[in-house]
Amino acid sequence: MNNRIFLSKSNVPLNNLNLLEDNNILEFEKLLEEYFGKEKSVLAVNSGTSAIHLSLLLAGVNKGDEVLCQSFTFSASANPIIYQGADPIFIDSEIDTWNMCPYYLEKAIKHRIKNGKKPKAIIFVHLYGMPAKIEEIYLIAKKYNIILIEDAAEALGSTYKGQKCGTFGDFGIISFNNNKLLTTFGGGALICKDVKHKEKALFLSTQARDKAPHYQHSQIGYNYRISSVLAGIGRGQMSFLNEYISFRRSINQFYKSFFKEIEGIHVLEESDKNLFSNHWLSCILIDKKKTGFNAQELRLFLETENIESRPLWKPMHLQPVFKETSYFGETISENLFKQGLCLPSGSNLTKNQLKRISISIKKLL
Repeated sequence: MNNRIFLSKSNVPLNNLNLLEDNNILEFEKLLEEYFGKEKSVLAVNSGTSAIHLSLLLAGVNKGDEVLCQSFTFSASANPIIYQGADPIFIDSEIDTWNMCPYYLEKAIKHRIKNGKKPKAIIFVHLYGMPAKIEEIYLIAKKYNIILIEDAAEALGSTYKGQKCGTFGDFGIISFNNNKLLTTFGGGALICKDVKHKEKALFLSTQARDKAPHYQHSQIGYNYRISSVLAGIGRGQMSFLNEYISFRRSINQFYKSFFKEIEGIHVLEESDKNLFSNHWLSCILIDKKKTGFNAQELRLFLETENIESRPLWKPMHLQPVFKETSYFGETISENLFKQGLCLPSGSNLTKNQLKRISISIKKLL
């Protein structure tokens, strides 16, 4: 008869706690690995930001290193660079996908190498679910032997030439935040090329606890693991992923059809057949000279109609917190910010709500 006394309600011996893995988490990771391809190893964490930070740790980014980062993005793409004490160098966008411009990426690399400091990593983003110019960016990273981190936080289900976004870089990032296509109400995933990197990320994400019967730590760790409850929600939602993608794409199609005959409004869409966007958010650019109103005026008008819309991301190189950082590019991202607007795109939108949005915009027109 086993009379052993346990210290936790889980009835797991104390010296085995560091080996305990929740079934929900493991099964959620298994589903993600099947989705992204079994040659990938996926670690579920508590946010996309955590996944980016872990990727920088695995890339060996340290204090004083330089990391090239897309400027036109949410701050979570850039903040982990600062966590590591590294220096971000921001890169402008190109007009086709609104993502990192390969020309200015290579120009920045050449400039930094010429000045004796080769960048340690590149962080590029698939903004609003639109795949970046992956092939060009990948070849540049390979040419200069720089680690490539693919921020696909907004691009779950998007593809480039049939390959899923998040699987091109040395590390890929997915977010399951409560505003994402598939949500666990707070969560993310780190996509690794092999089990070795996943195991290292798991160690760091669970407070870097050494194998010992007591709590021993030889390096700094983080509390980045996803919870069992959130992983369980993720498991349940995975079976609906294709349905969610189809619905978001139908919303984008609605806006494209609606604005087709309206001069001066451009809906973000795939620039060629190699791109497949999940259209996480449907976004537009407004030419005031042709419409008579700008993005800010449309946003405020929709607000009076009780319809929420939002400006596009303000580029990182224009943010007060990053005012001293280096920037390579022109004014593409700045102009996108000034002229762009995110329209209602949620998975709970009804046909009547979309009709109300179109009627409201016609009022202003």
